[in-house]
Amino acid sequence: METLFIAKEKFGPWDGEKWDNYIAWAKIPGLTEIVSLDSMLCPKILKAIEDEDWAHIVNEDFRLGYFYHLDYLLARVAAAASRNILGVYRNPQEHIEAKPGSPDFAFIGYDLIEDATGISALTNCGGFPETFANSELNQFGLIKEFGRAREIQRILPEQNPKEPHAQCQLHAVWRLDESRPVEAKSNS
Repeated sequence: METLFIAKEKFGPWDGEKWDNYIAWAKIPGLTEIVSLDSMLCPKILKAIEDEDWAHIVNEDFRLGYFYHLDYLLARVAAAASRNILGVYRNPQEHIEAKPGSPDFAFIGYDLIEDATGISALTNCGGFPETFANSELNQFGLIKEFGRAREIQRILPEQNPKEPHAQCQLHAVWRLDESRPVEAKSNS
């Protein structure tokens, strides 16, 4: 399974009123931070593609912000102080134990993302109580167990056929612990 990497803005209590408003709206208990591939809650750090990026990015299916090479991505976002570097497996068939790119990645959960908009069905749709309870989400707004995440992915469009964000791709999300120096390895 191919690992992809992306740099996302952080979103949490340090965002003050924006966070407070989100918490009041989302009603997700126990959140300490949103760590998501969601394009609105956690925008990409890199807003523009440079010519050199084309050799390192996924150039298909609305995934221009995803990189194949961790070392290249880290160099591109070196100036961004507040960031989450995420390693992602898209639509895995089972939970993947292998850490992506570096031993400093930790598995944090599964996200369900609608491709065209990059919206998370878990944290940015107001909830789908007939499909999953907000209390099932962990402190980052993700589903911890593979089987449950796959089940939600399957039944979400069945129970919400008119909701465009219900057609989701499953992503296993790993976060880089940047509290220690990183020894990046290219996944080429």
